[in-house]
Amino acid sequence: MIYLLEDDDSIRKLVVYALASQGYEAEGFELPGLFWKALERQLPELVLLDLMLPEEDGISILRRLRARPATAELPVIILTAKNTEFDRVEGLDAGADDYISKPFGMMELMARVRAVLRRSETRDPLQEYRLGSLYVCPARHEVRVNERRVELTYKEFLLLQLLLENQGMVLTREVLMDKVWDLGAERENRTLDVHIRTLRVKLGEAGKGIETVRGVGYRLNGDVL
Repeated sequence: MIYLLEDDDSIRKLVVYALASQGYEAEGFELPGLFWKALERQLPELVLLDLMLPEEDGISILRRLRARPATAELPVIILTAKNTEFDRVEGLDAGADDYISKPFGMMELMARVRAVLRRSETRDPLQEYRLGSLYVCPARHEVRVNERRVELTYKEFLLLQLLLENQGMVLTREVLMDKVWDLGAERENRTLDVHIRTLRVKLGEAGKGIETVRGVGYRLNGDVL
């Protein structure tokens, strides 16, 4: 799956059509809000990202993707009318895998897509976590308990991944809120507790490994899985 975030309707439809004609499954989004909601449902193999967007600019979106564990390695190609050297450097420094200036040809775009996807395939092997009945693969956004597929939202998945990466360690409420909901989130609300409770329910028996450390935060105890 390839996601395209582009507010120009004609460009969005043309690129999605071109990708489909080359055998790629693609979905286009006009607004960043729709794009973020789609990420909660499914992680793509590649993102094509415009920079000048309503709601949120592309550089900000790219930096948020790179700051989150589940999308830190997600390949991103910038497609934009901003074509100065400063713009290209800013985009690449923010974490873009490639930068294509508008107007561009479809043949060149398809070649760049193939090249970035090839490079992503040669990266390190997939990180996988296996704890008792629990299996998690962040790159595939896959969670299984006793081989049964468990569907998690994007936030729930980020929480579980953070706990797995820090197994046995207590993660404070502040750290979890900052990592999952970004800096500046209201730490006094019950959002974290609700997500932890839902995560435990969805994981079933594996959810028993998520322990509450009263007055501090949460940890994942692999010994009980």
